Amino acid sequence: MRQERNLEIFANAPVRKTVVLQILPAVASQMITLIYNLADTYFVGLLNAPRETAAVTVATPAFVMLTAISNLFGIGGASAIARALGRRDEEAARRISTLSIYGGLLSACLFSAAFFFLAQPVLYLCGATEDTYAIAYGYAKWVVMIGGPFTILNTLLANLIRSEGSAGAAAAGVALGGVLNIFLDPLFVLPQFLGYGAAGAGMATAISNAVAVLYFVVYLLKRRGETYLCLALGNLRYAGRYLQQVLLIGLPSALQYALTVVSTAAQAKFVSRYPTEAVAALGIVKKLDQLPLYFSIGVSNGLLPLLAYNHAAGNQERRERIFRLGSGISLTFSLLCLVCYELFAEFLAGIFIEDPTTVAYGAVFLRCMVTAMPMMSLCYPMIIQFQAMGQAKESLLCSLLRKGVLDIPLLFFMDRLLPLYGCMWVQPIVDTVSLVAALLFYRSLRRKLAANRLA
Repeated sequence: MRQERNLEIFANAPVRKTVVLQILPAVASQMITLIYNLADTYFVGLLNAPRETAAVTVATPAFVMLTAISNLFGIGGASAIARALGRRDEEAARRISTLSIYGGLLSACLFSAAFFFLAQPVLYLCGATEDTYAIAYGYAKWVVMIGGPFTILNTLLANLIRSEGSAGAAAAGVALGGVLNIFLDPLFVLPQFLGYGAAGAGMATAISNAVAVLYFVVYLLKRRGETYLCLALGNLRYAGRYLQQVLLIGLPSALQYALTVVSTAAQAKFVSRYPTEAVAALGIVKKLDQLPLYFSIGVSNGLLPLLAYNHAAGNQERRERIFRLGSGISLTFSLLCLVCYELFAEFLAGIFIEDPTTVAYGAVFLRCMVTAMPMMSLCYPMIIQFQAMGQAKESLLCSLLRKGVLDIPLLFFMDRLLPLYGCMWVQPIVDTVSLVAALLFYRSLRRKLAANRLA
């Protein structure tokens, strides 16, 4: 069976081959996701209307929250499934997959319903103004209220399919949705076609994620009996047995993204006190900043099942070699991005909008914020490793340090110290502190593992 061959690669193939086979599709799917996110900003930016671009920026925190919900069951479920397979407990893997899929679906529907009733206060909290609220609502209605469940299930199913070694199939589903989104964006956004503006970008995203989910459902139905993932509702009677371990490991990832929403909203709120062009520039920079971020997330997502499987199988030496190679790849790419962004900041900001004031703000913002990239590129693999090993406390603490505990107070301090531009230095400071903490946790964990092997 193909899944058994995949697990054989997890356990015994050369480390370099194993890592490449798993992270290349994961990185590719993240890059396609990034491209279609950038496409929203790019095609909305072609309208050369800062209000439209600013409105998409305002709605972004609500969209990011969808990833937080997806990770609760997607990362938690993927880690639990891979560890179950490492122990050769295939029945547990099937039951965990069912719990994760339906838990994610229920959470998605509840979140979309909640946003329907709370859209106005949430969007104003995220930085909407009288000028941008109606546009932001039009975009959020499609990406959160209507398309939210599809966005959550797209990411969740990709993570679960990757957990059993089918990284290529997971990447294909994400790629299908991403490519479709890129084609639909100009059709729905630009005035020479349907001309719905920012709301059109939301429509394109909702449709493309729905198509991706349909692909994954068909994939699972066609491979019944060949895959460890299962849609049978009968498995839910075992949910109580596995729910805690899924939620404990998924919570740090979910919380990190949820707190990213709070952090992004707080930053946008601070910046919204300045000209609208500054808000639009922040949105552009947040998109550009996603390239090394999404690459690191892709590397981490690819590493997760490898690390979890080998940890559960007791092969700690192989786990460490896999982790070092993956982290080195993530760091190298982030350093390359750092150099390119510093050198070409004005050009990169100008790709998305022609307004000179917005471009000027964007170039300065970008040069400040990219200094966080090297630290960030190591933080994600470190946190993923803790989750793969079932270390909920360490992953939770590192996630809290990255988002929520330090960055909000620092926004007040840095904005007072350097009005507007000080906000852009918060993330580099926070990622440095988080990385130091993660390294200390990991050193302590390695000592415990070494002591257990000697005992």
